Amino acid sequence: MLSWLSSWRFLLSRRWVLFFVAIIVVGWATWWLGEWQFGRLDDRKERNAIVRANEDRAPVDVSEVLAPGREVAEADEWRLVTATGEYDRDDTVVVRYRTRNSYPGVEVVVPLVTADGTTLLVDRGWYGTDNPVIKGAELPAPPAGEVTVTGWVRSDGTGDSTAVDDHSTRAIASGPIGEAIDREVYTGFVALKSEDPEPETELAAVELPELDEGPHFFYGLQWWFFGVLAIGGFAYLAWDERRLGPRGERVVTRRRSGGPFARRGPSAHSERSNPPSTGSITPDRYDDAGDSTNAATRPNSSGNP
Repeated sequence: MLSWLSSWRFLLSRRWVLFFVAIIVVGWATWWLGEWQFGRLDDRKERNAIVRANEDRAPVDVSEVLAPGREVAEADEWRLVTATGEYDRDDTVVVRYRTRNSYPGVEVVVPLVTADGTTLLVDRGWYGTDNPVIKGAELPAPPAGEVTVTGWVRSDGTGDSTAVDDHSTRAIASGPIGEAIDREVYTGFVALKSEDPEPETELAAVELPELDEGPHFFYGLQWWFFGVLAIGGFAYLAWDERRLGPRGERVVTRRRSGGPFARRGPSAHSERSNPPSTGSITPDRYDDAGDSTNAATRPNSSGNP
C-alpha cells in the first residue's frame, strides 16, 4: 500500500499542483458555459411558448395591453392588438441599417395618433434603399385619413442604439422617439400586420420570430465535452508519468541506453586501416650502380664468386 502511494507522490510537486488547479478552472468554466447555454435554451422555449399562445388569441384593443409609462409585459410580447387613428407622416422615424437577404434597407416607424391623443408607434415594415439617412417624405406614404391597424406588440430596444438624431435611429424605443417628436406615446410599439384601408404602395412585411430552439442544446453539450476531455487528459498524463517516470528522465535514459542516433560501431570519421603489405621493397640506389647496397654479385672470370 505504501509503495503504491509513494508512486503517486509526484502529484504533490509544484508542477502537478499548478496543473491540477488549471484543470479545475477549465472544468468549472466549461461547466458554467454549458449551463449558460442550457439556460438560454430554456428562455427560448419559454419565449416560443408565449409567441405560439399569442398567435392563437384574438386581437384586442391596444389600450388593454399597452399604456404610457408601463413596461410591456413578457406575456404580451407578440400579442395581436388593434388601434384606430391617423398617421403623422411628418414625424416618420427611419431605423437605419436593416438588411434583408444581404440587401440594405431601413425600417419605417410612423406615429399613429389615436382618438384620445395618445400616440402609438407603428413599425410599418422594411424598405430597400442604399441611403440609410433617407427622409420620411421619400418613403412610400401610409394610408391617409382614419386608419385601423392590426399588429404585434413589441418591447422597446435598449442601449445607446436607441438614440434619435434627426428622425433617425438604430433601434426602436418609445421613450427616445416620444421625446424626439414631442408626443405622449404608448410604451413599446407595434409591428404592423395589416392596415385598413390599405396603402397604395406596401412595404415589406415585418419578419416574425423563428420558433426553433436554436443551437443552444448542442453548444451546451459541446462545452461539457470539453470539460470532460480536460479532466480525462489530466488523468491520462498522470497515469503515464507514474508508469514511465518524468519525461525528462525518460529522455536521459533513452540517450544513455541508445537510440536511433546512438553510435553502434566505429565512427564514420575513424582512421582507415592500412592495406596489408605485398612484401616487395624498393631497393635503395645511389648514383653509381655499383654502390647499390642491393646490387647482385657478379661472377668473376674464373667463375668463382
